[in-house]
This record gives sequence, structure tokens and C-alpha cells, in this order.
Amino acid sequence: MALIEKVCSTKERNGKLQSAGGNFFLFYKNYLILPGFCDVHVHFREPGFFYKETIKTGSLSASRGGYTTVCTMPNLNPVPDSKENLFKQINIIEKDSVIEVIPFGAITKGEKGESLADLEDMANYVAGFSDDGRGVQSEEIMLNAMLMVKKLNKIIVAHCEDNSLLKGGYIHDGEYAKLHNHKGICSESEWGQIARDIELCKKTGVKYHVCHISTKESVELIRKAKKDGVDITCETAPHYLVLSDKDLKESGNFKMNPPIRSEEDRLSLIEGIKDGTIDMIATDHAPHSIEEKSKGLKDSLNGIIGLEVAFPILYTKLVKTGVITLEKLVEIMCINPRKRFNLHSENDYCVWNIEKEYVIDEKDFLSKGKSTPFLGEKVYGECVLTIKNGKVVYEK
Repeated sequence: MALIEKVCSTKERNGKLQSAGGNFFLFYKNYLILPGFCDVHVHFREPGFFYKETIKTGSLSASRGGYTTVCTMPNLNPVPDSKENLFKQINIIEKDSVIEVIPFGAITKGEKGESLADLEDMANYVAGFSDDGRGVQSEEIMLNAMLMVKKLNKIIVAHCEDNSLLKGGYIHDGEYAKLHNHKGICSESEWGQIARDIELCKKTGVKYHVCHISTKESVELIRKAKKDGVDITCETAPHYLVLSDKDLKESGNFKMNPPIRSEEDRLSLIEGIKDGTIDMIATDHAPHSIEEKSKGLKDSLNGIIGLEVAFPILYTKLVKTGVITLEKLVEIMCINPRKRFNLHSENDYCVWNIEKEYVIDEKDFLSKGKSTPFLGEKVYGECVLTIKNGKVVYEK
């Protein structure tokens, strides 16, 4: 109770108070008090795939990871491509979520890339528009989407992937693929579509955000686009920052899209974090059933969970080792995503016992999904308390 009072009090702060982009972090004894995290890229699988995850279990998982706001991707059944379909999801959110969950609407009907979804009807209820899980293959469709989204003053959130370059690949086209006889996915399948969309952004002036970048070329393209005045932001995920394809194992726990890339790509992503080219961390939390993830690196479905391990992994691997500062981690997990997507919050906090060392164990997860490459990793930082709008939503 004393810790809760300490968090909620605005009068007595005896710990180390420091500015972090207008927010703060506070050390109180061995606890680190942070603003509630914000993840603009999660998959809660409901409606349509509740056996993988539900709004309830996904939001509980988020709360255990210190997240108080998340944005859900639209690869659902039905796809939220109309107001009617969207509200099938919103009604569940209002009933079951323990934190703030804001959906994305689809860019195209059924996420098929053939015709635009009912963007105008959904605009007041969504964080933006995405066909995540699939790249929009048609330049004409993407141009028309950008023109409409610009008119609506919303944001395009792009999964960039050129299907013509995949050629049956399922991991990075690098050393591991060659050594173990796997089919590789070339980096251009990601950065080529980013390059296309940047040119469309210059024509339309739309707000544009790139999902889960993983390649050095993507970093450089976005860095240059920002210098050219394009209204562009991007995210990467924890696994791309701390793993490379040399760390791969023959397990579905290492299967995601885009794939874990080379060490050179990883280091470029780190530089992108440091110089502000990469604006935020998003977990791409994507749970599947145990059966779907038990078919090895080749045949398992793409996707891993991330909400409950993101901060401990990044704090342990990047902050404690001096790669980035705690201020930078607060900025990319809390502040920048809220700024870009206009997601305001007050009285949202998470509290971490940063001296607690433990091993990541799937038995502790609140998510239905159990698949992550970080199982068995020793980390520092255990979430002991998450507060949303002044209300405790998770307590260890």
C-alpha cells in the first residue's frame, strides 16, 4: 500500500526524479516508477481466433508487462473493414479489457488489397489504418488510401512486404539459412516497399508509420525521408534489437515476420534508436497455439509474444550494458508512441523491481501464447504494479 501511495502521490517524491521528454522516472528504494507503456502494434486475436488470445488475456498480459495502452491490428475475423465489423471488436474491448485498447481499421476490404475499406465510417473510432500481416501490393490502391487517410487526418500504418520477392522464404536470407538449408527472405522484400511508399508520401503528405522494421536499408531510407521532410515514423521490436540470425534455433519460438536479420542489420537498428530515426518500440505481440508453434522453424506459424518480456529484455540487454540510456528507453516505450498516435493518458504508471533477477518462464505468462525466443533468459526487472487512470490493473 505504501508503494501505491508513493506512485499516486504528486506531493512527496524523495527518490531520483528526472525529466524524460516531459514525463519522468522515479527511483524509490529498489523500485523504478515509470509512465505506463504504450504499444501501437499488438495482436489480441479476438474476434475470430480466441483460441490464440482474447481481449481479456491480451490486456492482462499487457498489464503484467507495464502497458496501459495498446493498439490492436486488424487481421481478425471479421476484419474490421467497416463500422459494423469494427464494433464487433470494440464491444468486446469495452466489456473485457483491463487497460486501454484502441483498434486499427483495415486499409482494404478483408485485407485483400483490392479495394478500400470503409475508411471514413471508421475514422472516429480507430488509431489509424493498417493491413498488418500483409503488404498492400498495389501502388494505386496505396495511393488512393493515402489520399483518403490524409483527408481524414488519420495515419497509415504500413506492413511493408513485397510478395513477389518472398519466393517461399521463411527466415532471413543469411548465413543461418545457407548453413541449415532453409529458404531465405531477402531484405528488399521489406525496404523496397518502404521506398515505394515514401515516394507516395511525398505526393500526398499523409501521416505514415512503418511497422516492425528489421533491415539496415529500411533505417537508411527512413532517416533520409525524415531529412527530406516526409511525415514518417517507424517502429522496431525488441527481438530485432538483441538477436541476429546467428542466434536462431530450429524452433518455432524464433519464427516471425519480418524475420530476425543479420548482425549488421541489428547494429543499424541500434544506431537508428540512438539517433532518433527509429521512433518507438512495438512488440508485435502475436500469440499462437502451442500446436501452431511446435512445428519447427520452417513450418510453425509466424509470430511470438512480447508484452510481458519487452521491458526486462531491453532493460537488461541495452540499458544495463550501456548501449542506450534509461531516458531513451522511456522515450521509445512510453512517450513517442503516445505523441505520434495522439494517445493521451494521465495517472498511468508501472512499477518495476529492477534489482530482481529471474529466468523468463512460460508458466508465468498471462498471455495464452507461450512462444518467445527469450525463454530461459536471465533478466533484471520484474513488474510489481501497473496503474491505469489511477486504478491498479496488475499487482504482483
